[in-house]
Amino acid sequence: MNLSSPFIHNDKTTSRIMLLVCSALIPGILVSFYFFGWGTLINLVVCSVYAVSAEALIMWLRKKSIAKALSDNSALLTGLLIGLSFPPMLPWWMSFIGVWFAIIIAKQLYGGLGFNPFNPAMVGYVLLLISFPVEMTSWLPSHEIAQQHPSFLETLQITFVGTTSDGNKLIDYRMLADGFTMATPLDESKTAFSLGLMTSEIIETSHFITNTNSWFWLNISFLVGGLLLLANRVIHWHIPTSMLLGMTITASVLYLYDNQLFLSPWLHLTMGATMLGAFFIATDPVTASTTPKGRLIYGAIIGFFIVIIRSFGGYPDAVAFAVLLLNIAVPTIDHYTKPSVYGSQTRENINA
Repeated sequence: MNLSSPFIHNDKTTSRIMLLVCSALIPGILVSFYFFGWGTLINLVVCSVYAVSAEALIMWLRKKSIAKALSDNSALLTGLLIGLSFPPMLPWWMSFIGVWFAIIIAKQLYGGLGFNPFNPAMVGYVLLLISFPVEMTSWLPSHEIAQQHPSFLETLQITFVGTTSDGNKLIDYRMLADGFTMATPLDESKTAFSLGLMTSEIIETSHFITNTNSWFWLNISFLVGGLLLLANRVIHWHIPTSMLLGMTITASVLYLYDNQLFLSPWLHLTMGATMLGAFFIATDPVTASTTPKGRLIYGAIIGFFIVIIRSFGGYPDAVAFAVLLLNIAVPTIDHYTKPSVYGSQTRENINA
């Protein structure tokens, strides 16, 4: 039996916390499945198996209890987060590289849960994004505008073989009815800006509006899951609130400066991995700031960097890069935002 001390009012174990976070992902998983098909579920299963197997392998090599390590459910959560971050029908071997790198290098190499300085899921994601940028940005169009959506069997074939029995490849399913190859709204807008198009011209296209609608509902579903975490006191409000506020302020300044060269704050908040990042990734208790003031600073700077990288960087989304950049700064942030110990006096008060 796991009992908390009388003065501690939180009896949630690590295992239970991880399961609660996994459960809060369900709304996002369902919406992602609705818009993008079987690839979402296959990603989740494949990445979860990879994550658990990598954790088990390292525990075996270290001669530690495999059952105890897996029972905290941290590897399962990492697998689910990576699976949601990867595009549907990403080749199985790429998922394998990303997940095993996340667990073995970004987590276990530093000593395991509680010792890793960087968010493992984001390390695995960034590794693949830098190594395979085309495949990692090859998302399917939502079912509303797709020319055809693959069946479960076709999705399996493309994921593990690269082509269906009919000879179709991923590129064939990424084509819209008008022959346009679909990209995510953030990717499409970045490409359009590089070609000299203005915001109004980008938004006028019907497929951009429809595809933005699917990402809007995906972000809403992760927001619902995040609110459930807040209601159950699994996470603190500081990081999500300050991150979203930091994004809103930064995007507003750029949009007011030139609303034809920069996306509106609303689009930044409802596209890409914004809500997944705010409630499920930036709030990682191991790699995030731990002080109340520190969490506010940590979240706000992440929000700032997300908009800056999206607007001026070379990659369409920036949640992973922003989180990893601030993971580096966490020790410094925590050092300068440590709360005073009750009853202690500062040097100035003593000298007075």
